[in-house]
Amino acid sequence: MIEEQAVVISSEGAFATVEARRSHACGPCGAKSVCGVSALAKLLGKRRGSLRVRNPIGAGPGDRVVVGLDESVLTTGSFVIYIVPLLTLVLFAVVGQWLAGVLAFESAEPMAIAGGLLGLWLGLSAARIHTSRTGGDERYHAAILRRESEFTVEFHSGGR
Repeated sequence: MIEEQAVVISSEGAFATVEARRSHACGPCGAKSVCGVSALAKLLGKRRGSLRVRNPIGAGPGDRVVVGLDESVLTTGSFVIYIVPLLTLVLFAVVGQWLAGVLAFESAEPMAIAGGLLGLWLGLSAARIHTSRTGGDERYHAAILRRESEFTVEFHSGGR
């Protein structure tokens, strides 16, 4: 489960709008001084983003909460949104180039470009269809897991 701390901005029925400070995982990394991701994060700053989430605990405006999303949902969604269009682009470009050779075109590049664009369009269309089909499924929505004050902290003594 991927978790992020947020503040409830508004609440309506079974859903709430939360605002979370965008963060990045560069803090503990030893290579952050030479990494492009860290430089980009510094350039963009720490912006706030709002998100509509399920609210099973009935949190109200101003409540500090923990929002969660299942990792498998993020992995599947990322694959469908990014990898599928990329794969279809490359596959159709290769098919276009092969077809240009079979048809004895003088240059294969225009056919490869057209095939790649067609593949990209098909891949993005597949991603849109997947998103519309899974949009109503509760498993694909982030949810408020608990109020931030519900954290339990345990301290263990050294006992020497």
